[in-house]
Amino acid sequence: MIDTVTLTAGAAFTLGFTFGAGACNIACLPYLGPIFFAGESGVKKAWPKVTIFSMGRLTGYAIVGLLAGSLGDLLEQYLAETGLRWLLGLATLSVAISMAFNSHKKHKSCLSGYKTKSKFGLPGGLFMMGFGMAFNPCAPLSTLLVAAATTGSALTGLSLGLAFGLGAVVLPTLIFTFGVAHFAAELRANLGRWQNPIEYISAAMMLLMGVGTFMGWITP
Repeated sequence: MIDTVTLTAGAAFTLGFTFGAGACNIACLPYLGPIFFAGESGVKKAWPKVTIFSMGRLTGYAIVGLLAGSLGDLLEQYLAETGLRWLLGLATLSVAISMAFNSHKKHKSCLSGYKTKSKFGLPGGLFMMGFGMAFNPCAPLSTLLVAAATTGSALTGLSLGLAFGLGAVVLPTLIFTFGVAHFAAELRANLGRWQNPIEYISAAMMLLMGVGTFMGWITP
């Protein structure tokens, strides 16, 4: 490794926060957005979903830091080539299938005269979506990888990854929970008769995102 970067935990948090305040929200929107349009929205309904997704991202960044501290620039080279896009793609596909299944089950129960409380399934899919996004290369992540690799310590790399992850998820968590979810709830309330088509369209969008990510056509 030619270049070296030194980061404190505070600097890593600031780097992550700057990343989360900008490009990260745009990258997350195509993956998280359809979820709020396909199911019950509002802060109470959105909070668990966003939290699971954010915990996946935080875990991913922590592991990225740990591996970089252990493996050095080998991890950066590997992520530059693959980005583990297959992991994010498969997780997105699992969430899309769950969304479609829940919408179909809820619609069928309404037609039969019985009401069922449809819950968003496969929380593990949301976690793995967040986890997969943490492994996609970007400039701030590359800086973190170099800094963690420079330390040559798995423990220090882990702490840098956690600090970066906390900074990266805090603002998107608030924006999606209180902003995007509220907008989706208002839209669903005003387009009540189109609720079923909206849910299926949202699931289809997630399916396309999953396939596109898995094949490398879409890079978050």
